[in-house]
Amino acid sequence: MTKAFLLAAAALLAAPALAQDKPKDDAKAEKSVGEIPPPQVVVSHHSGVFGGQKINYTATAGEIYLKADDGTPRAAINYYSYVKEPRDPSRPVTFLFNGGPGSGSVWLHMGAFGPKRVAIPSDARDDGAPPFPLVDNPDCLLDVTDIVFIDPVGTGFSHALGKTDPKEFWGVTKDAKSINQVIRLWLNDNGRWNSPKFLGGESYGTTRSAAVAHELEGSYNDVSLNGIILISTILDFGAQAEVEGNDMPYIIALPSMAAVAWYHDKVPNKPATVAEFVAEAKAFATGEYATALMKGQALAGPERDAIRAKLARYTGLSEQYVERTDLRVLPGRFWKELLRDRGLVVGRLDSRYVGKDRDNAGEGFDNDPSFYGIDGGYTAAINAYVRNDLGFKSDRSYVTIGSVQSWDWDLGDRGDGTYYKSVAPYIGQALRENSGLRVFVGQGYYDFATPFFGAEYALTRTGFPQDRIQFHYYDAGHMMYVRDEDRHKLANDIKAFIRSR
Repeated sequence: MTKAFLLAAAALLAAPALAQDKPKDDAKAEKSVGEIPPPQVVVSHHSGVFGGQKINYTATAGEIYLKADDGTPRAAINYYSYVKEPRDPSRPVTFLFNGGPGSGSVWLHMGAFGPKRVAIPSDARDDGAPPFPLVDNPDCLLDVTDIVFIDPVGTGFSHALGKTDPKEFWGVTKDAKSINQVIRLWLNDNGRWNSPKFLGGESYGTTRSAAVAHELEGSYNDVSLNGIILISTILDFGAQAEVEGNDMPYIIALPSMAAVAWYHDKVPNKPATVAEFVAEAKAFATGEYATALMKGQALAGPERDAIRAKLARYTGLSEQYVERTDLRVLPGRFWKELLRDRGLVVGRLDSRYVGKDRDNAGEGFDNDPSFYGIDGGYTAAINAYVRNDLGFKSDRSYVTIGSVQSWDWDLGDRGDGTYYKSVAPYIGQALRENSGLRVFVGQGYYDFATPFFGAEYALTRTGFPQDRIQFHYYDAGHMMYVRDEDRHKLANDIKAFIRSR
């Protein structure tokens, strides 16, 4: 695996996954095979108002053990399920997870779809210091579906057991097989095999959704799905790999640059809405700009001058700067350059956020202001809520973002997977072979971790029935639900998607 590809893969993270040492309190949690206790399952009963309906529900904070063929427990997978009372096996159930790889489900759980959420500033301001309000979430999905949040091995409290090496679960296919097993075991335990089923993820969680769908539906022992929910999507890694000679990343990133330039008032005579400007930028990116990049060094004279001028307009950068980049502006440079004249940098996960670096001279920012702007609130919320409200006890640290290196990117049964990493064909195959399957795609305009045009590109190739894929756009970034208006819109859009099965 080349260094360049690994750097490209890092762009998937729901937040930057930084290598970290194992916490000391986790070390004592490791036990030999003979000392493995039974899985912890804590059940409690609650009520809330969701979608305007008062709903009683059972909350379960539990562990599912994945076992070897001889019955030896290999991993403890934590899950948090919310099931409407009285139980109705004909109700839909939705399985959700976040991304990374290495991210716990805290973001979707405590930010978007769980019955409680952490209230951090909605207007792209830093979340500050505790206490962080934990409030009822009327946008929880419980009025239309039961919900199961899953934390893969190495995230949340989930971990390998006994002498099992956690790397046995760290890879596109390995991870998908483990989540496939968790879902099947949950269906067994809860009598839900004939329920409508939805699968959803955010960021690398969308990669996981495609791979898990392949595991669930790609054999004779199918678990048929009604829908796949993709939030902040990354499926085609080859197209977005920032490697020398690959011009596709510049085309895919340009509409996001246009949206961010529009938001920060760096566009003269800008259109009234971001959607209008993005539409212009997409037409330019896939037309004149793509053609210009294909010409390489043959692009010259008045034609090059015209492309440079338009590129400067759509990026909000100066013609002199885009010329110095050879008309190829990397996102990392864009975050630093766009507001350099104001002494500010813009965020990667959500470019509405701005920060101030130690100095204003560098190529890239010191840290992502849209991650350090939210991480404190979410970490405090998940630990307080799961331990206190749900009663789950653990001496382990809840891993919101952890190190799951080295991740195995081999796609196994894909003949081209050694050279071009894309899980998008898994979704195309699932759509072609399951006439009842539909796909929901939700993208934030100001997201650079998974640019919205990347999802459009991946899911409009040949082999994808377009009448069963729907795209929705939001006026925020990677976690669009941190903005109150977009959390409500996202929830309503997904509820409509589930209802229309």
